[in-house]
Amino acid sequence: MAILRASDRGYRFLVLFFNCMLTFGSYFCFDMPSVLQDVFTKTNNCTNGSEAVYSNCSDDGLGMSDADYNLLYAIYAWTNAVVVIGAGFLIDKLGNRVGVFLFSSLCLLGSSTFAAGAFLKGTSYLLPIMLFGRLLFGSGNGSLTIVQNRITAYWFRDKELAMAFGITLAFSRLGSVLNFFLTQMFEEAYGLKWTLWGGAMLCLLGFISAIIVTILDKHGVKELGDEGSLKSESKKLKITDVKHLSLSFWLVVLAIMFFYNGVFPFVADASKFIQTKYKLDKKPASYVAGAIYDVSMIVSPFLGGLIDVFGKRGYIAMSTAVLTIPVFGLLAFSYVHPLICTLWLGVTYSFAAASMWPSIPLVVSQTTLGTAMGLTTSVQMVGIGISNVIVGQILGKDDDTDDAGKLLRWKYVMIFLLGNTICCILAAFFLNVVDRRRGGILNISKHQKLLLARQKAEVNQTEEPPPELEGEEDPLLPGGPGRKYLQDGNSLN
Repeated sequence: MAILRASDRGYRFLVLFFNCMLTFGSYFCFDMPSVLQDVFTKTNNCTNGSEAVYSNCSDDGLGMSDADYNLLYAIYAWTNAVVVIGAGFLIDKLGNRVGVFLFSSLCLLGSSTFAAGAFLKGTSYLLPIMLFGRLLFGSGNGSLTIVQNRITAYWFRDKELAMAFGITLAFSRLGSVLNFFLTQMFEEAYGLKWTLWGGAMLCLLGFISAIIVTILDKHGVKELGDEGSLKSESKKLKITDVKHLSLSFWLVVLAIMFFYNGVFPFVADASKFIQTKYKLDKKPASYVAGAIYDVSMIVSPFLGGLIDVFGKRGYIAMSTAVLTIPVFGLLAFSYVHPLICTLWLGVTYSFAAASMWPSIPLVVSQTTLGTAMGLTTSVQMVGIGISNVIVGQILGKDDDTDDAGKLLRWKYVMIFLLGNTICCILAAFFLNVVDRRRGGILNISKHQKLLLARQKAEVNQTEEPPPELEGEEDPLLPGGPGRKYLQDGNSLN
């Protein structure tokens, strides 16, 4: 603290490191069921004489149906959808420090409850307790991501914003990648219960990181002299300010929702799909499915840096959606090796994440960013939750059809995911149309942005805002009279 000043580049990257660690463990935990799907849905070979649905005499198998398994993802998504709206507004009103403690605690509690549920194997309490754990985990993880993005947006505003978002995504995906590489081996060596508790311990690491981020953020904001102004702006924020969010924002939200509707439900079932269609063993299948996150972890920071310089966020969002169509087409109608498809999807997913999420701070103000992120995450999770349920219903029970019937059902799943991708293309197309009519904010380069900032600064030096426009009722939005903003929503003063 004595070595680095808050205005130094090293300080903000130190904040970024511990900010990234907030979600490393939670992203590891999020997709653990995907890697262990075969264990979760292992068929029931014997009963204990009771009426328990999930009785199983294997050491680890829980005997869930595919529909119940997909419900683990759906309950996470739906909880996110409900909680993150209020969470985003809460963060905007009370600040990052309250949010980071609250939501990292929920991640830890939820992952621990989920792990404890495995001890109830063979009873009717198994599924409700594990669903409750995913509910708590979903309440924390989606909201924690909002705090994480808000902290990143504050410390990297007008600087390496897209690159910082890319690095944050890379750390999260590192957790996902390690999950796909290590979880199955760990489960084979130590069993399901210890594996799930290992994930919970990684969420404890996130809670410790939350403490460090809080200290760094509090010290840095105070040293920069922004503490008073942030509190004042939070006081002005009203829930009714949501009505001022632009059409561009809502189109970004739709593009994100439809793109992720294709990616996340696929990842949730990819391992089993690859085993069924391509006859790969469990371990190679999990590695192939995890390749999506391998690519994302490696290329996201570099993509973010490039997009910071060249812009073109709207064009990239639409192009990546178009290039995702062949992925689901090949998976549905061909026997091309699945690794080609998952690597391909990893590339398009990385471009989509690096272009879509950093677009949100460009179309809303810093003060409303938490609320905007909450709304975005909510809509995204509603879509993912519905998609998971639809996928589960398409697949049905694993033992009620022959191999040909199973492959046909998987084909219908891929066609459904393809349909979501086409909807993403439409949303991104209209986003570019609207953005172009409003000045092309999403697609301007760093050089053009600096020129625009200088022009704005010159205008603001010669114009005095009327006193009657400086009241607390003024919406804190880009172009709003209460504060001067660039067209991209970043503060000038």
